[in-house]
Amino acid sequence: MSHDFPPGSVWLVGAGPGDPDLLTRKAERLLAAADIVFYDALVGAGVLALIPAATDLVSVGKRSGRHSKDQGSINALLATAALSGKRVVRLKGGDPSIFGRSTEEIDCLSAKGVAVRICPGITAASAAAASGGASLTLRGLARKLTFVTAHARAGEALDLDWTALAAPDATLAVYMGRAAAAEVARNLIAVGRAPDTPVMVAVNVSLPTERILRGRLSALAFLVETISDDDPSLLLIGEAIAAPILHGRSANADIPICDVHSTGRP
Repeated sequence: MSHDFPPGSVWLVGAGPGDPDLLTRKAERLLAAADIVFYDALVGAGVLALIPAATDLVSVGKRSGRHSKDQGSINALLATAALSGKRVVRLKGGDPSIFGRSTEEIDCLSAKGVAVRICPGITAASAAAASGGASLTLRGLARKLTFVTAHARAGEALDLDWTALAAPDATLAVYMGRAAAAEVARNLIAVGRAPDTPVMVAVNVSLPTERILRGRLSALAFLVETISDDDPSLLLIGEAIAAPILHGRSANADIPICDVHSTGRP
C-alpha cells in the first residue's frame, strides 16, 4: 500500500481537464489506493473508469448552480470517512488549488486532526491552449498570465479589477466564463483593451466533444451563443493565443474550429 496514504488520511487530487491521458501518474496511484472517492461533476468519465470497482464512489458535484451537496456537507463527509479509518480521495476537476475551494476542506480536516495533502492536476487553461495550438505566454507580447473566475452569485455583477485585467501585455483566462462573456468583453473594452484582441473559447476541454472557437474580443458574446449551459467553457483573451489556423483546423486536427469576428457568428 502507498507509503504516503495511510488509513485515516485525505488527498485532494486534481483530475485534470477530463481526458484520462492527462491524469498524472501520482493521481492514478492515489486513486488505486483509496477506499472511497468523493468526486466533482466535472471529473471526466474516463478518469472515473480508472478507479477500481471495489472503491466507493460518492458524487458531490456542483454544476451550473445545481449543487448535490453544499460545501459544509462535503467537508463533513470527508472528515467522517477519514475519522472512520478510510483512505479518502477528494477528486476535483483540473487542479485542486485553482478555484477548487480546497482551503475550506483543508481547514475543516486539519481542525479535526485529519492529515490532508494535495496532488496537483493540469488546469483547464493549460489544456485549452494546448488543444488550440497556442501559448499562454509569449515573449514580448504576453509577459503576464491571469486566472479569474466569472462565477458570481445570482443577481450580482462581477467584482473584478477590469483595468488591471485589460493590460495589453497579459493573457487572461476566464474560468466558467460562458454566461459572463458579454459582460467580460464589454468591461475590458470599456477600460481600454482593444476590440480586436484575439479570443479563444474552449468548450469541454480535452474531451471527445471539445470545441475551440476563435474570434475577436468584440465578438465574444456571439462566440458563446451556441454553447449549452451544461458545457463547461473557458475564455482565453490576449495576443498570445492568436495561433495560426491551417485549413480551418487547430493543432489537433480532430477538434472543430469556428473563427468568428465582430461581423459574424459561429
